[in-house]
Amino acid sequence: MSQSPAPHAHQSPGRPFTGRERIVLLVLCGAIFLEGIDIAMLNVALPSIRADLGLSTGSLQWVMSAYVLGYGGFMLLGGRAADLFGRRRMFVLWLSVFLVFSGLGGLATEGWMLIVARFVTGIAAAFMTPAGLSIITTGFEEGPRRNKALLFYSGTAAGGFSIGLVVGGLLTQFGWRWVFFAPVVLSAVILVGALTVVPRSQRPDRTGQRVDVAGGVTITAAIVLLVLGVERATHTTSAWTALTVGAGLALLAVFVAVERRAAIPLVRLGILRSGPLVRANASALLLAAGFFGFQFLVVLYLQELRDWSTLQTSFAMLVMGIDAVLSPLLTPRLVNRFGNARVIFGGLLLAALAYALFLPVGADWTYAMMFPSFIAVGIAFSLAYGPLTIVATEGVAEKEQGLAGALLYTSFQFGAAVGLSTVTAVNVAATASSSPSDLLDGYRAALWVPLAAALVAVLVSAFGLRGRRSVLVTSGAPATGDGAPVLEGVHRTR
Repeated sequence: MSQSPAPHAHQSPGRPFTGRERIVLLVLCGAIFLEGIDIAMLNVALPSIRADLGLSTGSLQWVMSAYVLGYGGFMLLGGRAADLFGRRRMFVLWLSVFLVFSGLGGLATEGWMLIVARFVTGIAAAFMTPAGLSIITTGFEEGPRRNKALLFYSGTAAGGFSIGLVVGGLLTQFGWRWVFFAPVVLSAVILVGALTVVPRSQRPDRTGQRVDVAGGVTITAAIVLLVLGVERATHTTSAWTALTVGAGLALLAVFVAVERRAAIPLVRLGILRSGPLVRANASALLLAAGFFGFQFLVVLYLQELRDWSTLQTSFAMLVMGIDAVLSPLLTPRLVNRFGNARVIFGGLLLAALAYALFLPVGADWTYAMMFPSFIAVGIAFSLAYGPLTIVATEGVAEKEQGLAGALLYTSFQFGAAVGLSTVTAVNVAATASSSPSDLLDGYRAALWVPLAAALVAVLVSAFGLRGRRSVLVTSGAPATGDGAPVLEGVHRTR
């Protein structure tokens, strides 16, 4: 992660956002907020869904796994589609699909209906999310103004997940179907905004370009199998998991071979030669693994051992949502003062400290004893997540911004799946019985997983501190990664 800018060589904050830029940013932030709140609300509503539809534990797991498979499996394809077929076009189309299938999920009367609806909703999010991110990275010139926009965007995403925990608990009191109907209303508002304010552009010129069908099929199948293997690892046999992951890795090798021979590859493998980009994606994967694994264990601890209600648990964890406030207010100043690499490193170090503080958790801990970990996790996420988004897209050619965003979100989603499955496996293995003392032993053992993920992330990000320091030039017409000038303000996006 390159050091940008050097300490004491501050970047100019650039021009303030225009009214139109603010509205466009608000619409795009609304979409990522929608994605975050949708996932969080469903997590809270799962027990009510199981009771109403009579689902087994295995079927209930598929309600979550189906979304993860669709989201993680199709993300790279979605990012490339935004670059090839138009960012605005893909954003609007798949936001509409998200709206429709979220509503259908709320109308489901059988488990399989809900699972299918969640799978398609995940696919819609996989196409919609990188398209929205690439509209920002191509619509705001690289430098302080884009960084500020991305930090607002990442803060909104984090806020959606935190707020969704509480909103989901409230809506579930009126019936779990409202957890699906509420996103329909929000999607409709965002869709109207997107059609109204996000600028149109000419259809991308694809003369002489062919869609890499073989690459798209192999990478999608590979990621689906890898995510499936990780997601279902604690619910099936080790042989099945090994077979699934092995098949995924084999298809990944086939994909690399296909891309090396393709005239116009789906994923230009050269993009992975960028050290900052690779470190940002690796750090994002580990950040997500620790963050979601820790939240999952906290929920189990509060509800299983302490017998807290869903709403009590949601409000207790709401403090983690401080990242939604700090990301747009504090993080930009720290990035401007110390650079992305140092802020990321500090955030990951703080995450490790937060998880370490929770290791000795007791059966009778007061909320005041838990609070330091909760607040530290929220601050850590605000410091790391936004700057990682900046580094993962910085210096990438405009024509590959969708791909860069998709790589980042694939890493994040896969990391979440790895973290959840790993803490579950360790927790189950370390829990001898359902007695309070044994449950506590299981939680304590599993809490080492988020700590280990954070420490490895700290190590990875430390290599970025050694990069050359650079100062971004913000005057005139800055250039994109392929040398083309960026238009001032929100230019016409694809």
